[in-house]
Amino acid sequence: MLPVQAPTTASTTWTRHAERYMAAINRDPLTAPHALRNDALLAVLAAALAVTLALLVDDGHRPDALGWALLLVSHVPLVWRRRRPVLVLLAVVACVFPYHFLGYAHTAGTQAAYVALYTVAVTGRALRTVLVGIGVITLSVGVMLTISAHEALGLLKASGWVVAVLFLGVDVRFYRRYVTSIVERAERAERTREEEARRRVAEERLRIARDLHDLLAHTITLIGVQTSVAAHVLSADPERLDRKTVAKALDDIAETCRSARGELRTTLEVLREDGPPEARGPLPGLDGLPDLARAARLAGARVEQTVRIRQAPPAVGAAAYRIVQEALTNAVRHAGPGPAVRVELDERQGALHLSVRDDGTGPAPGGTPGFGLVGMRERARSVGGTLEAGPRTGGGFVVTAVLPLTTTGERNG
Repeated sequence: MLPVQAPTTASTTWTRHAERYMAAINRDPLTAPHALRNDALLAVLAAALAVTLALLVDDGHRPDALGWALLLVSHVPLVWRRRRPVLVLLAVVACVFPYHFLGYAHTAGTQAAYVALYTVAVTGRALRTVLVGIGVITLSVGVMLTISAHEALGLLKASGWVVAVLFLGVDVRFYRRYVTSIVERAERAERTREEEARRRVAEERLRIARDLHDLLAHTITLIGVQTSVAAHVLSADPERLDRKTVAKALDDIAETCRSARGELRTTLEVLREDGPPEARGPLPGLDGLPDLARAARLAGARVEQTVRIRQAPPAVGAAAYRIVQEALTNAVRHAGPGPAVRVELDERQGALHLSVRDDGTGPAPGGTPGFGLVGMRERARSVGGTLEAGPRTGGGFVVTAVLPLTTTGERNG
């Protein structure tokens, strides 16, 4: 089955031709394609027009063999008018002045000169155009004075055409520069939009990766500890099975899985939504810190929490929540059995000061480093804050962060 083509109307055809002509007008003459061929065609058309004017217009005697030769040869340099505009103008003038001096039809001999003058104006600077115009008018009037003062006065009156042609060339040149600047600004704006879109996509991917890392690391650690408790109870004394302890451990695992499933669904909904980032649902904040402490206690940690700040900007609250979550996860995982963890948050000098300290043994030396500390630092930097983490003097591990409460251009998560 052949594809159905939309009918081409007269208005559509006219629009396409108009766009093509405007593109040709706006194109830089020095970089236009097929310049030599087009200029050769222009020279032929200008020569044909000059011959017609020489035969029809009676403002001088009809050219003889020498006059026809000078008239036609004056159009030959136009073929190279874009490459050497000033030299082409001098070559044209060298043929046109003898033609006018011998009294041939004057109107016919001006076509090539006008084209050369226009080319000089449209391809060069304004100062060069002014100097060329003054030079051409002065030289023309000087030559005509050698013939007669009357002819020189008539040429001086007609020199307005020279000024008009030069002004046309300058105006077209400035118009092309204006169009070029508009196109460049549009292209630059398009590149900026694409770069901004790529940056936002990269930031969103990083945010989702951090959220998934924090969520999965925290959840898997808690489930692992709770499973170990249940396994220990089952294997310690099979004859006297503590069903209540096993049931509690399994209930804790189920509750952890439900919480993780809900938070994972909220995080992954971002990948399904086409709306702005602000529409991705509420962020975790300072009000979720008690739940983190409760989950860490279920995993065996002895957590003490002191919060001396009631509210914070959403981005700062989310960053603090994730930092505390990761710090508690690391304490449960690396600090040994039953670590004592102290969580403190307070407001000082317009910033949220956060610290998580434990008295455990810390991570085993020589272990493979993970992404926890990197993620916590990225969380702090995302809201303009700083974070430090390392072993404590006398044992244990400490994480401290300072998060400004007045941030510019806050980024969620």
